[in-house]
Amino acid sequence: MAYINYAQREIQLKVVYYGCGFCGKTTNLQAIHHTLDPQQKSDLVSLATSGDRTLFFDFMSLKTPTLNNFTVRFQLYTVPGQQIYMSTRQLVLRGADGIVFVVDSGWDRMPENVESFQDLQENLLANNLSLAQIPCVIQYNKRDLPESANIEYLEYAFNNRAIRAPSFEAVAPRGEGVIETLNAIARLLMVKYSKTSQAGMAPARAQ
Repeated sequence: MAYINYAQREIQLKVVYYGCGFCGKTTNLQAIHHTLDPQQKSDLVSLATSGDRTLFFDFMSLKTPTLNNFTVRFQLYTVPGQQIYMSTRQLVLRGADGIVFVVDSGWDRMPENVESFQDLQENLLANNLSLAQIPCVIQYNKRDLPESANIEYLEYAFNNRAIRAPSFEAVAPRGEGVIETLNAIARLLMVKYSKTSQAGMAPARAQ
């Protein structure tokens, strides 16, 4: 849920990158952090095991001028992909304004992708949300793999709803598709909260 600080004229929006382990969530945030102007970003915080898996979350905020003389600060998080961190994923999702679901394009990772997608929907439900209620973008990462699933199959498996989410192909280590994905979720949130602002921003938490 958006957090509005009227004293500082700032709106904080939380975006969560979700997906199975090693699908590229952390790599997305690293690529974004590397690309952005230093004045636009905070430090990137990463808590990982010796195996370089995210234990809790990465956090970064981006500031950009926007409507009604407010500044929007995007807070970017990832969730740990491993099954044992289910409660942590549910906690990180709490208060999310938007979702980026990252799919590993490798054929051998499809069962894990499907399990993660189901896990996302269950954890949203636990937070009284659904994919029909929250802005979502899907990223098909690792498109450089020789054994990658075709886009038609991926769209059928993960984006087969009445209203389809924007989707992007990506190779996160090279930065391909990363900023496009971020821009898409940012646009969806701007559209949503520009309408909210015209209605007095009632749904958001205010200070």
